Amino acid sequence: MKDFLKELGLAETNEGTFTGEKWINSNGKVFESYSPVDGKLIGTVKGSSIENYETVVAQAQTAFAEWRMWPAPKRGEIVRQIGEALRKNKEPLGKLVSYEMGKSYQEGLGEVQEMIDICDFAVGLSRQLHGLTMHSERELHRMYEQYHPLGVVGVISAFNFPVAVWAWNSMLAWICGDVCIWKPSEKVPLCAVACMNIVTDVFKKNNVPEGVNCLVVGDYEIGQAMSNDTRVPLVSATGSIRMGKKVGEAVGKRLGKTILELGGNNAIILTPNADLKIAVPGIVFGAVGTCGQRCTSTRRLIIHDSIYDEVKETLAKAYKQIRIGDPLDANNHVGPLIDKDAVQLYLNALEEVKKAGGSFVVEGGVVEGSMNESACYVKPAIAEAKNEWQIVQDETFAPILYLLKYSDFDEALAIQNGVKQGLSSAIMTTNMRESEIFLSHMGSDCGIANVNIGTSGAEIGGAFGGEKETGGGRESGSDAWKAYMRRQTNTLNWGTTLPLAQGIKFDL
Repeated sequence: MKDFLKELGLAETNEGTFTGEKWINSNGKVFESYSPVDGKLIGTVKGSSIENYETVVAQAQTAFAEWRMWPAPKRGEIVRQIGEALRKNKEPLGKLVSYEMGKSYQEGLGEVQEMIDICDFAVGLSRQLHGLTMHSERELHRMYEQYHPLGVVGVISAFNFPVAVWAWNSMLAWICGDVCIWKPSEKVPLCAVACMNIVTDVFKKNNVPEGVNCLVVGDYEIGQAMSNDTRVPLVSATGSIRMGKKVGEAVGKRLGKTILELGGNNAIILTPNADLKIAVPGIVFGAVGTCGQRCTSTRRLIIHDSIYDEVKETLAKAYKQIRIGDPLDANNHVGPLIDKDAVQLYLNALEEVKKAGGSFVVEGGVVEGSMNESACYVKPAIAEAKNEWQIVQDETFAPILYLLKYSDFDEALAIQNGVKQGLSSAIMTTNMRESEIFLSHMGSDCGIANVNIGTSGAEIGGAFGGEKETGGGRESGSDAWKAYMRRQTNTLNWGTTLPLAQGIKFDL
């Protein structure tokens, strides 16, 4: 077993049900975690059954009754200590993220840093869970708004960010006074178990109630149970549009709340006024980073026809410099796709491009040779395409970049907005008017719109999320904390009479 696995308290066989204080015997499906890096079995996790899930929910409900009584700054102190624990475990956890998911080691470290950053943000926020005061129309009355914790928050996360998305949700939910039940992707279960091990030490030292931090490793059946459970007032789900629609429908039927972070089909508009020295690195990183498996990965490049040939040639040269290989080797830029199913979807997409009449500027395909023991390494591809093609309209979670040509700025905006997803977008220009139009109500219809930076990556301080079929959810910074709380309007009468609204008289 690799040293970083031992450092994180992982064994060859691990339980997948955690009540916030102890691991319980899991009698659900067993999940084997194979690394896409080398195809080797990392370890197994015994998944949660519906019976295990019921045990966890009951414990979480009990914990909520106590946890919500802790002052928010005191809850923030717990989160501060979690941030310190993550700092100490940054290297081994970053390696695990890289090895189990396949992203580069630097990206793995970056993901853990996101966890640390959201801890820091949440600590400050724990003293700023503010309401609002307003004047009443009635004499000797006072009105204000305040926020209360919701209760049990369900977190369903995807494989591409095995730890950060859970932290975005749980750290904010905890300082708000909620308790969390996490259902991670069954493709990266060991990352979730490692996070529980790190947090548990902090919780035990501070006598945090059992049930504040829970884990249920499982497949879609656990997700269905959570989505249909009236005891879980909020479900935050990250994943595909298809999955998100099912979660949204189930939670909506019981009038629960959702935070949905779903697919992205992100584009960069490249105008004649773009500085290509800035643009090209942003395009390449956005398209090939995490092997194209970010929800914010750059899928479409919308290029003005006056610079189209130049950009195409420049990108072809840049792609020749990309090094594919073991993501734990810092010399490599691109690691593997998550599994063989993802490889097949990638190959299917390449075929669809050919069927539609597209041509390849940079050919794709599976990497040949002995280094590809896992059969999960593929070549980043660039294809000339049209926005209306179905394969361009659909999101392929792989490193395929589509080049789209435009001649008029309004046409570029129409292409940018002409997909069903609305997560991230960017424009590369030194023209102030173009950038301001792009950021205005006439421009990008995405939740994230950038100028002279790429589509991938987001800072903790801003709310993260998208519109249209991306789901409309917001996580992380700004006032995203309000999603984890219920809003209440209060009116206080401190006078000696009871004036009724609109001057109604009701004498008894």
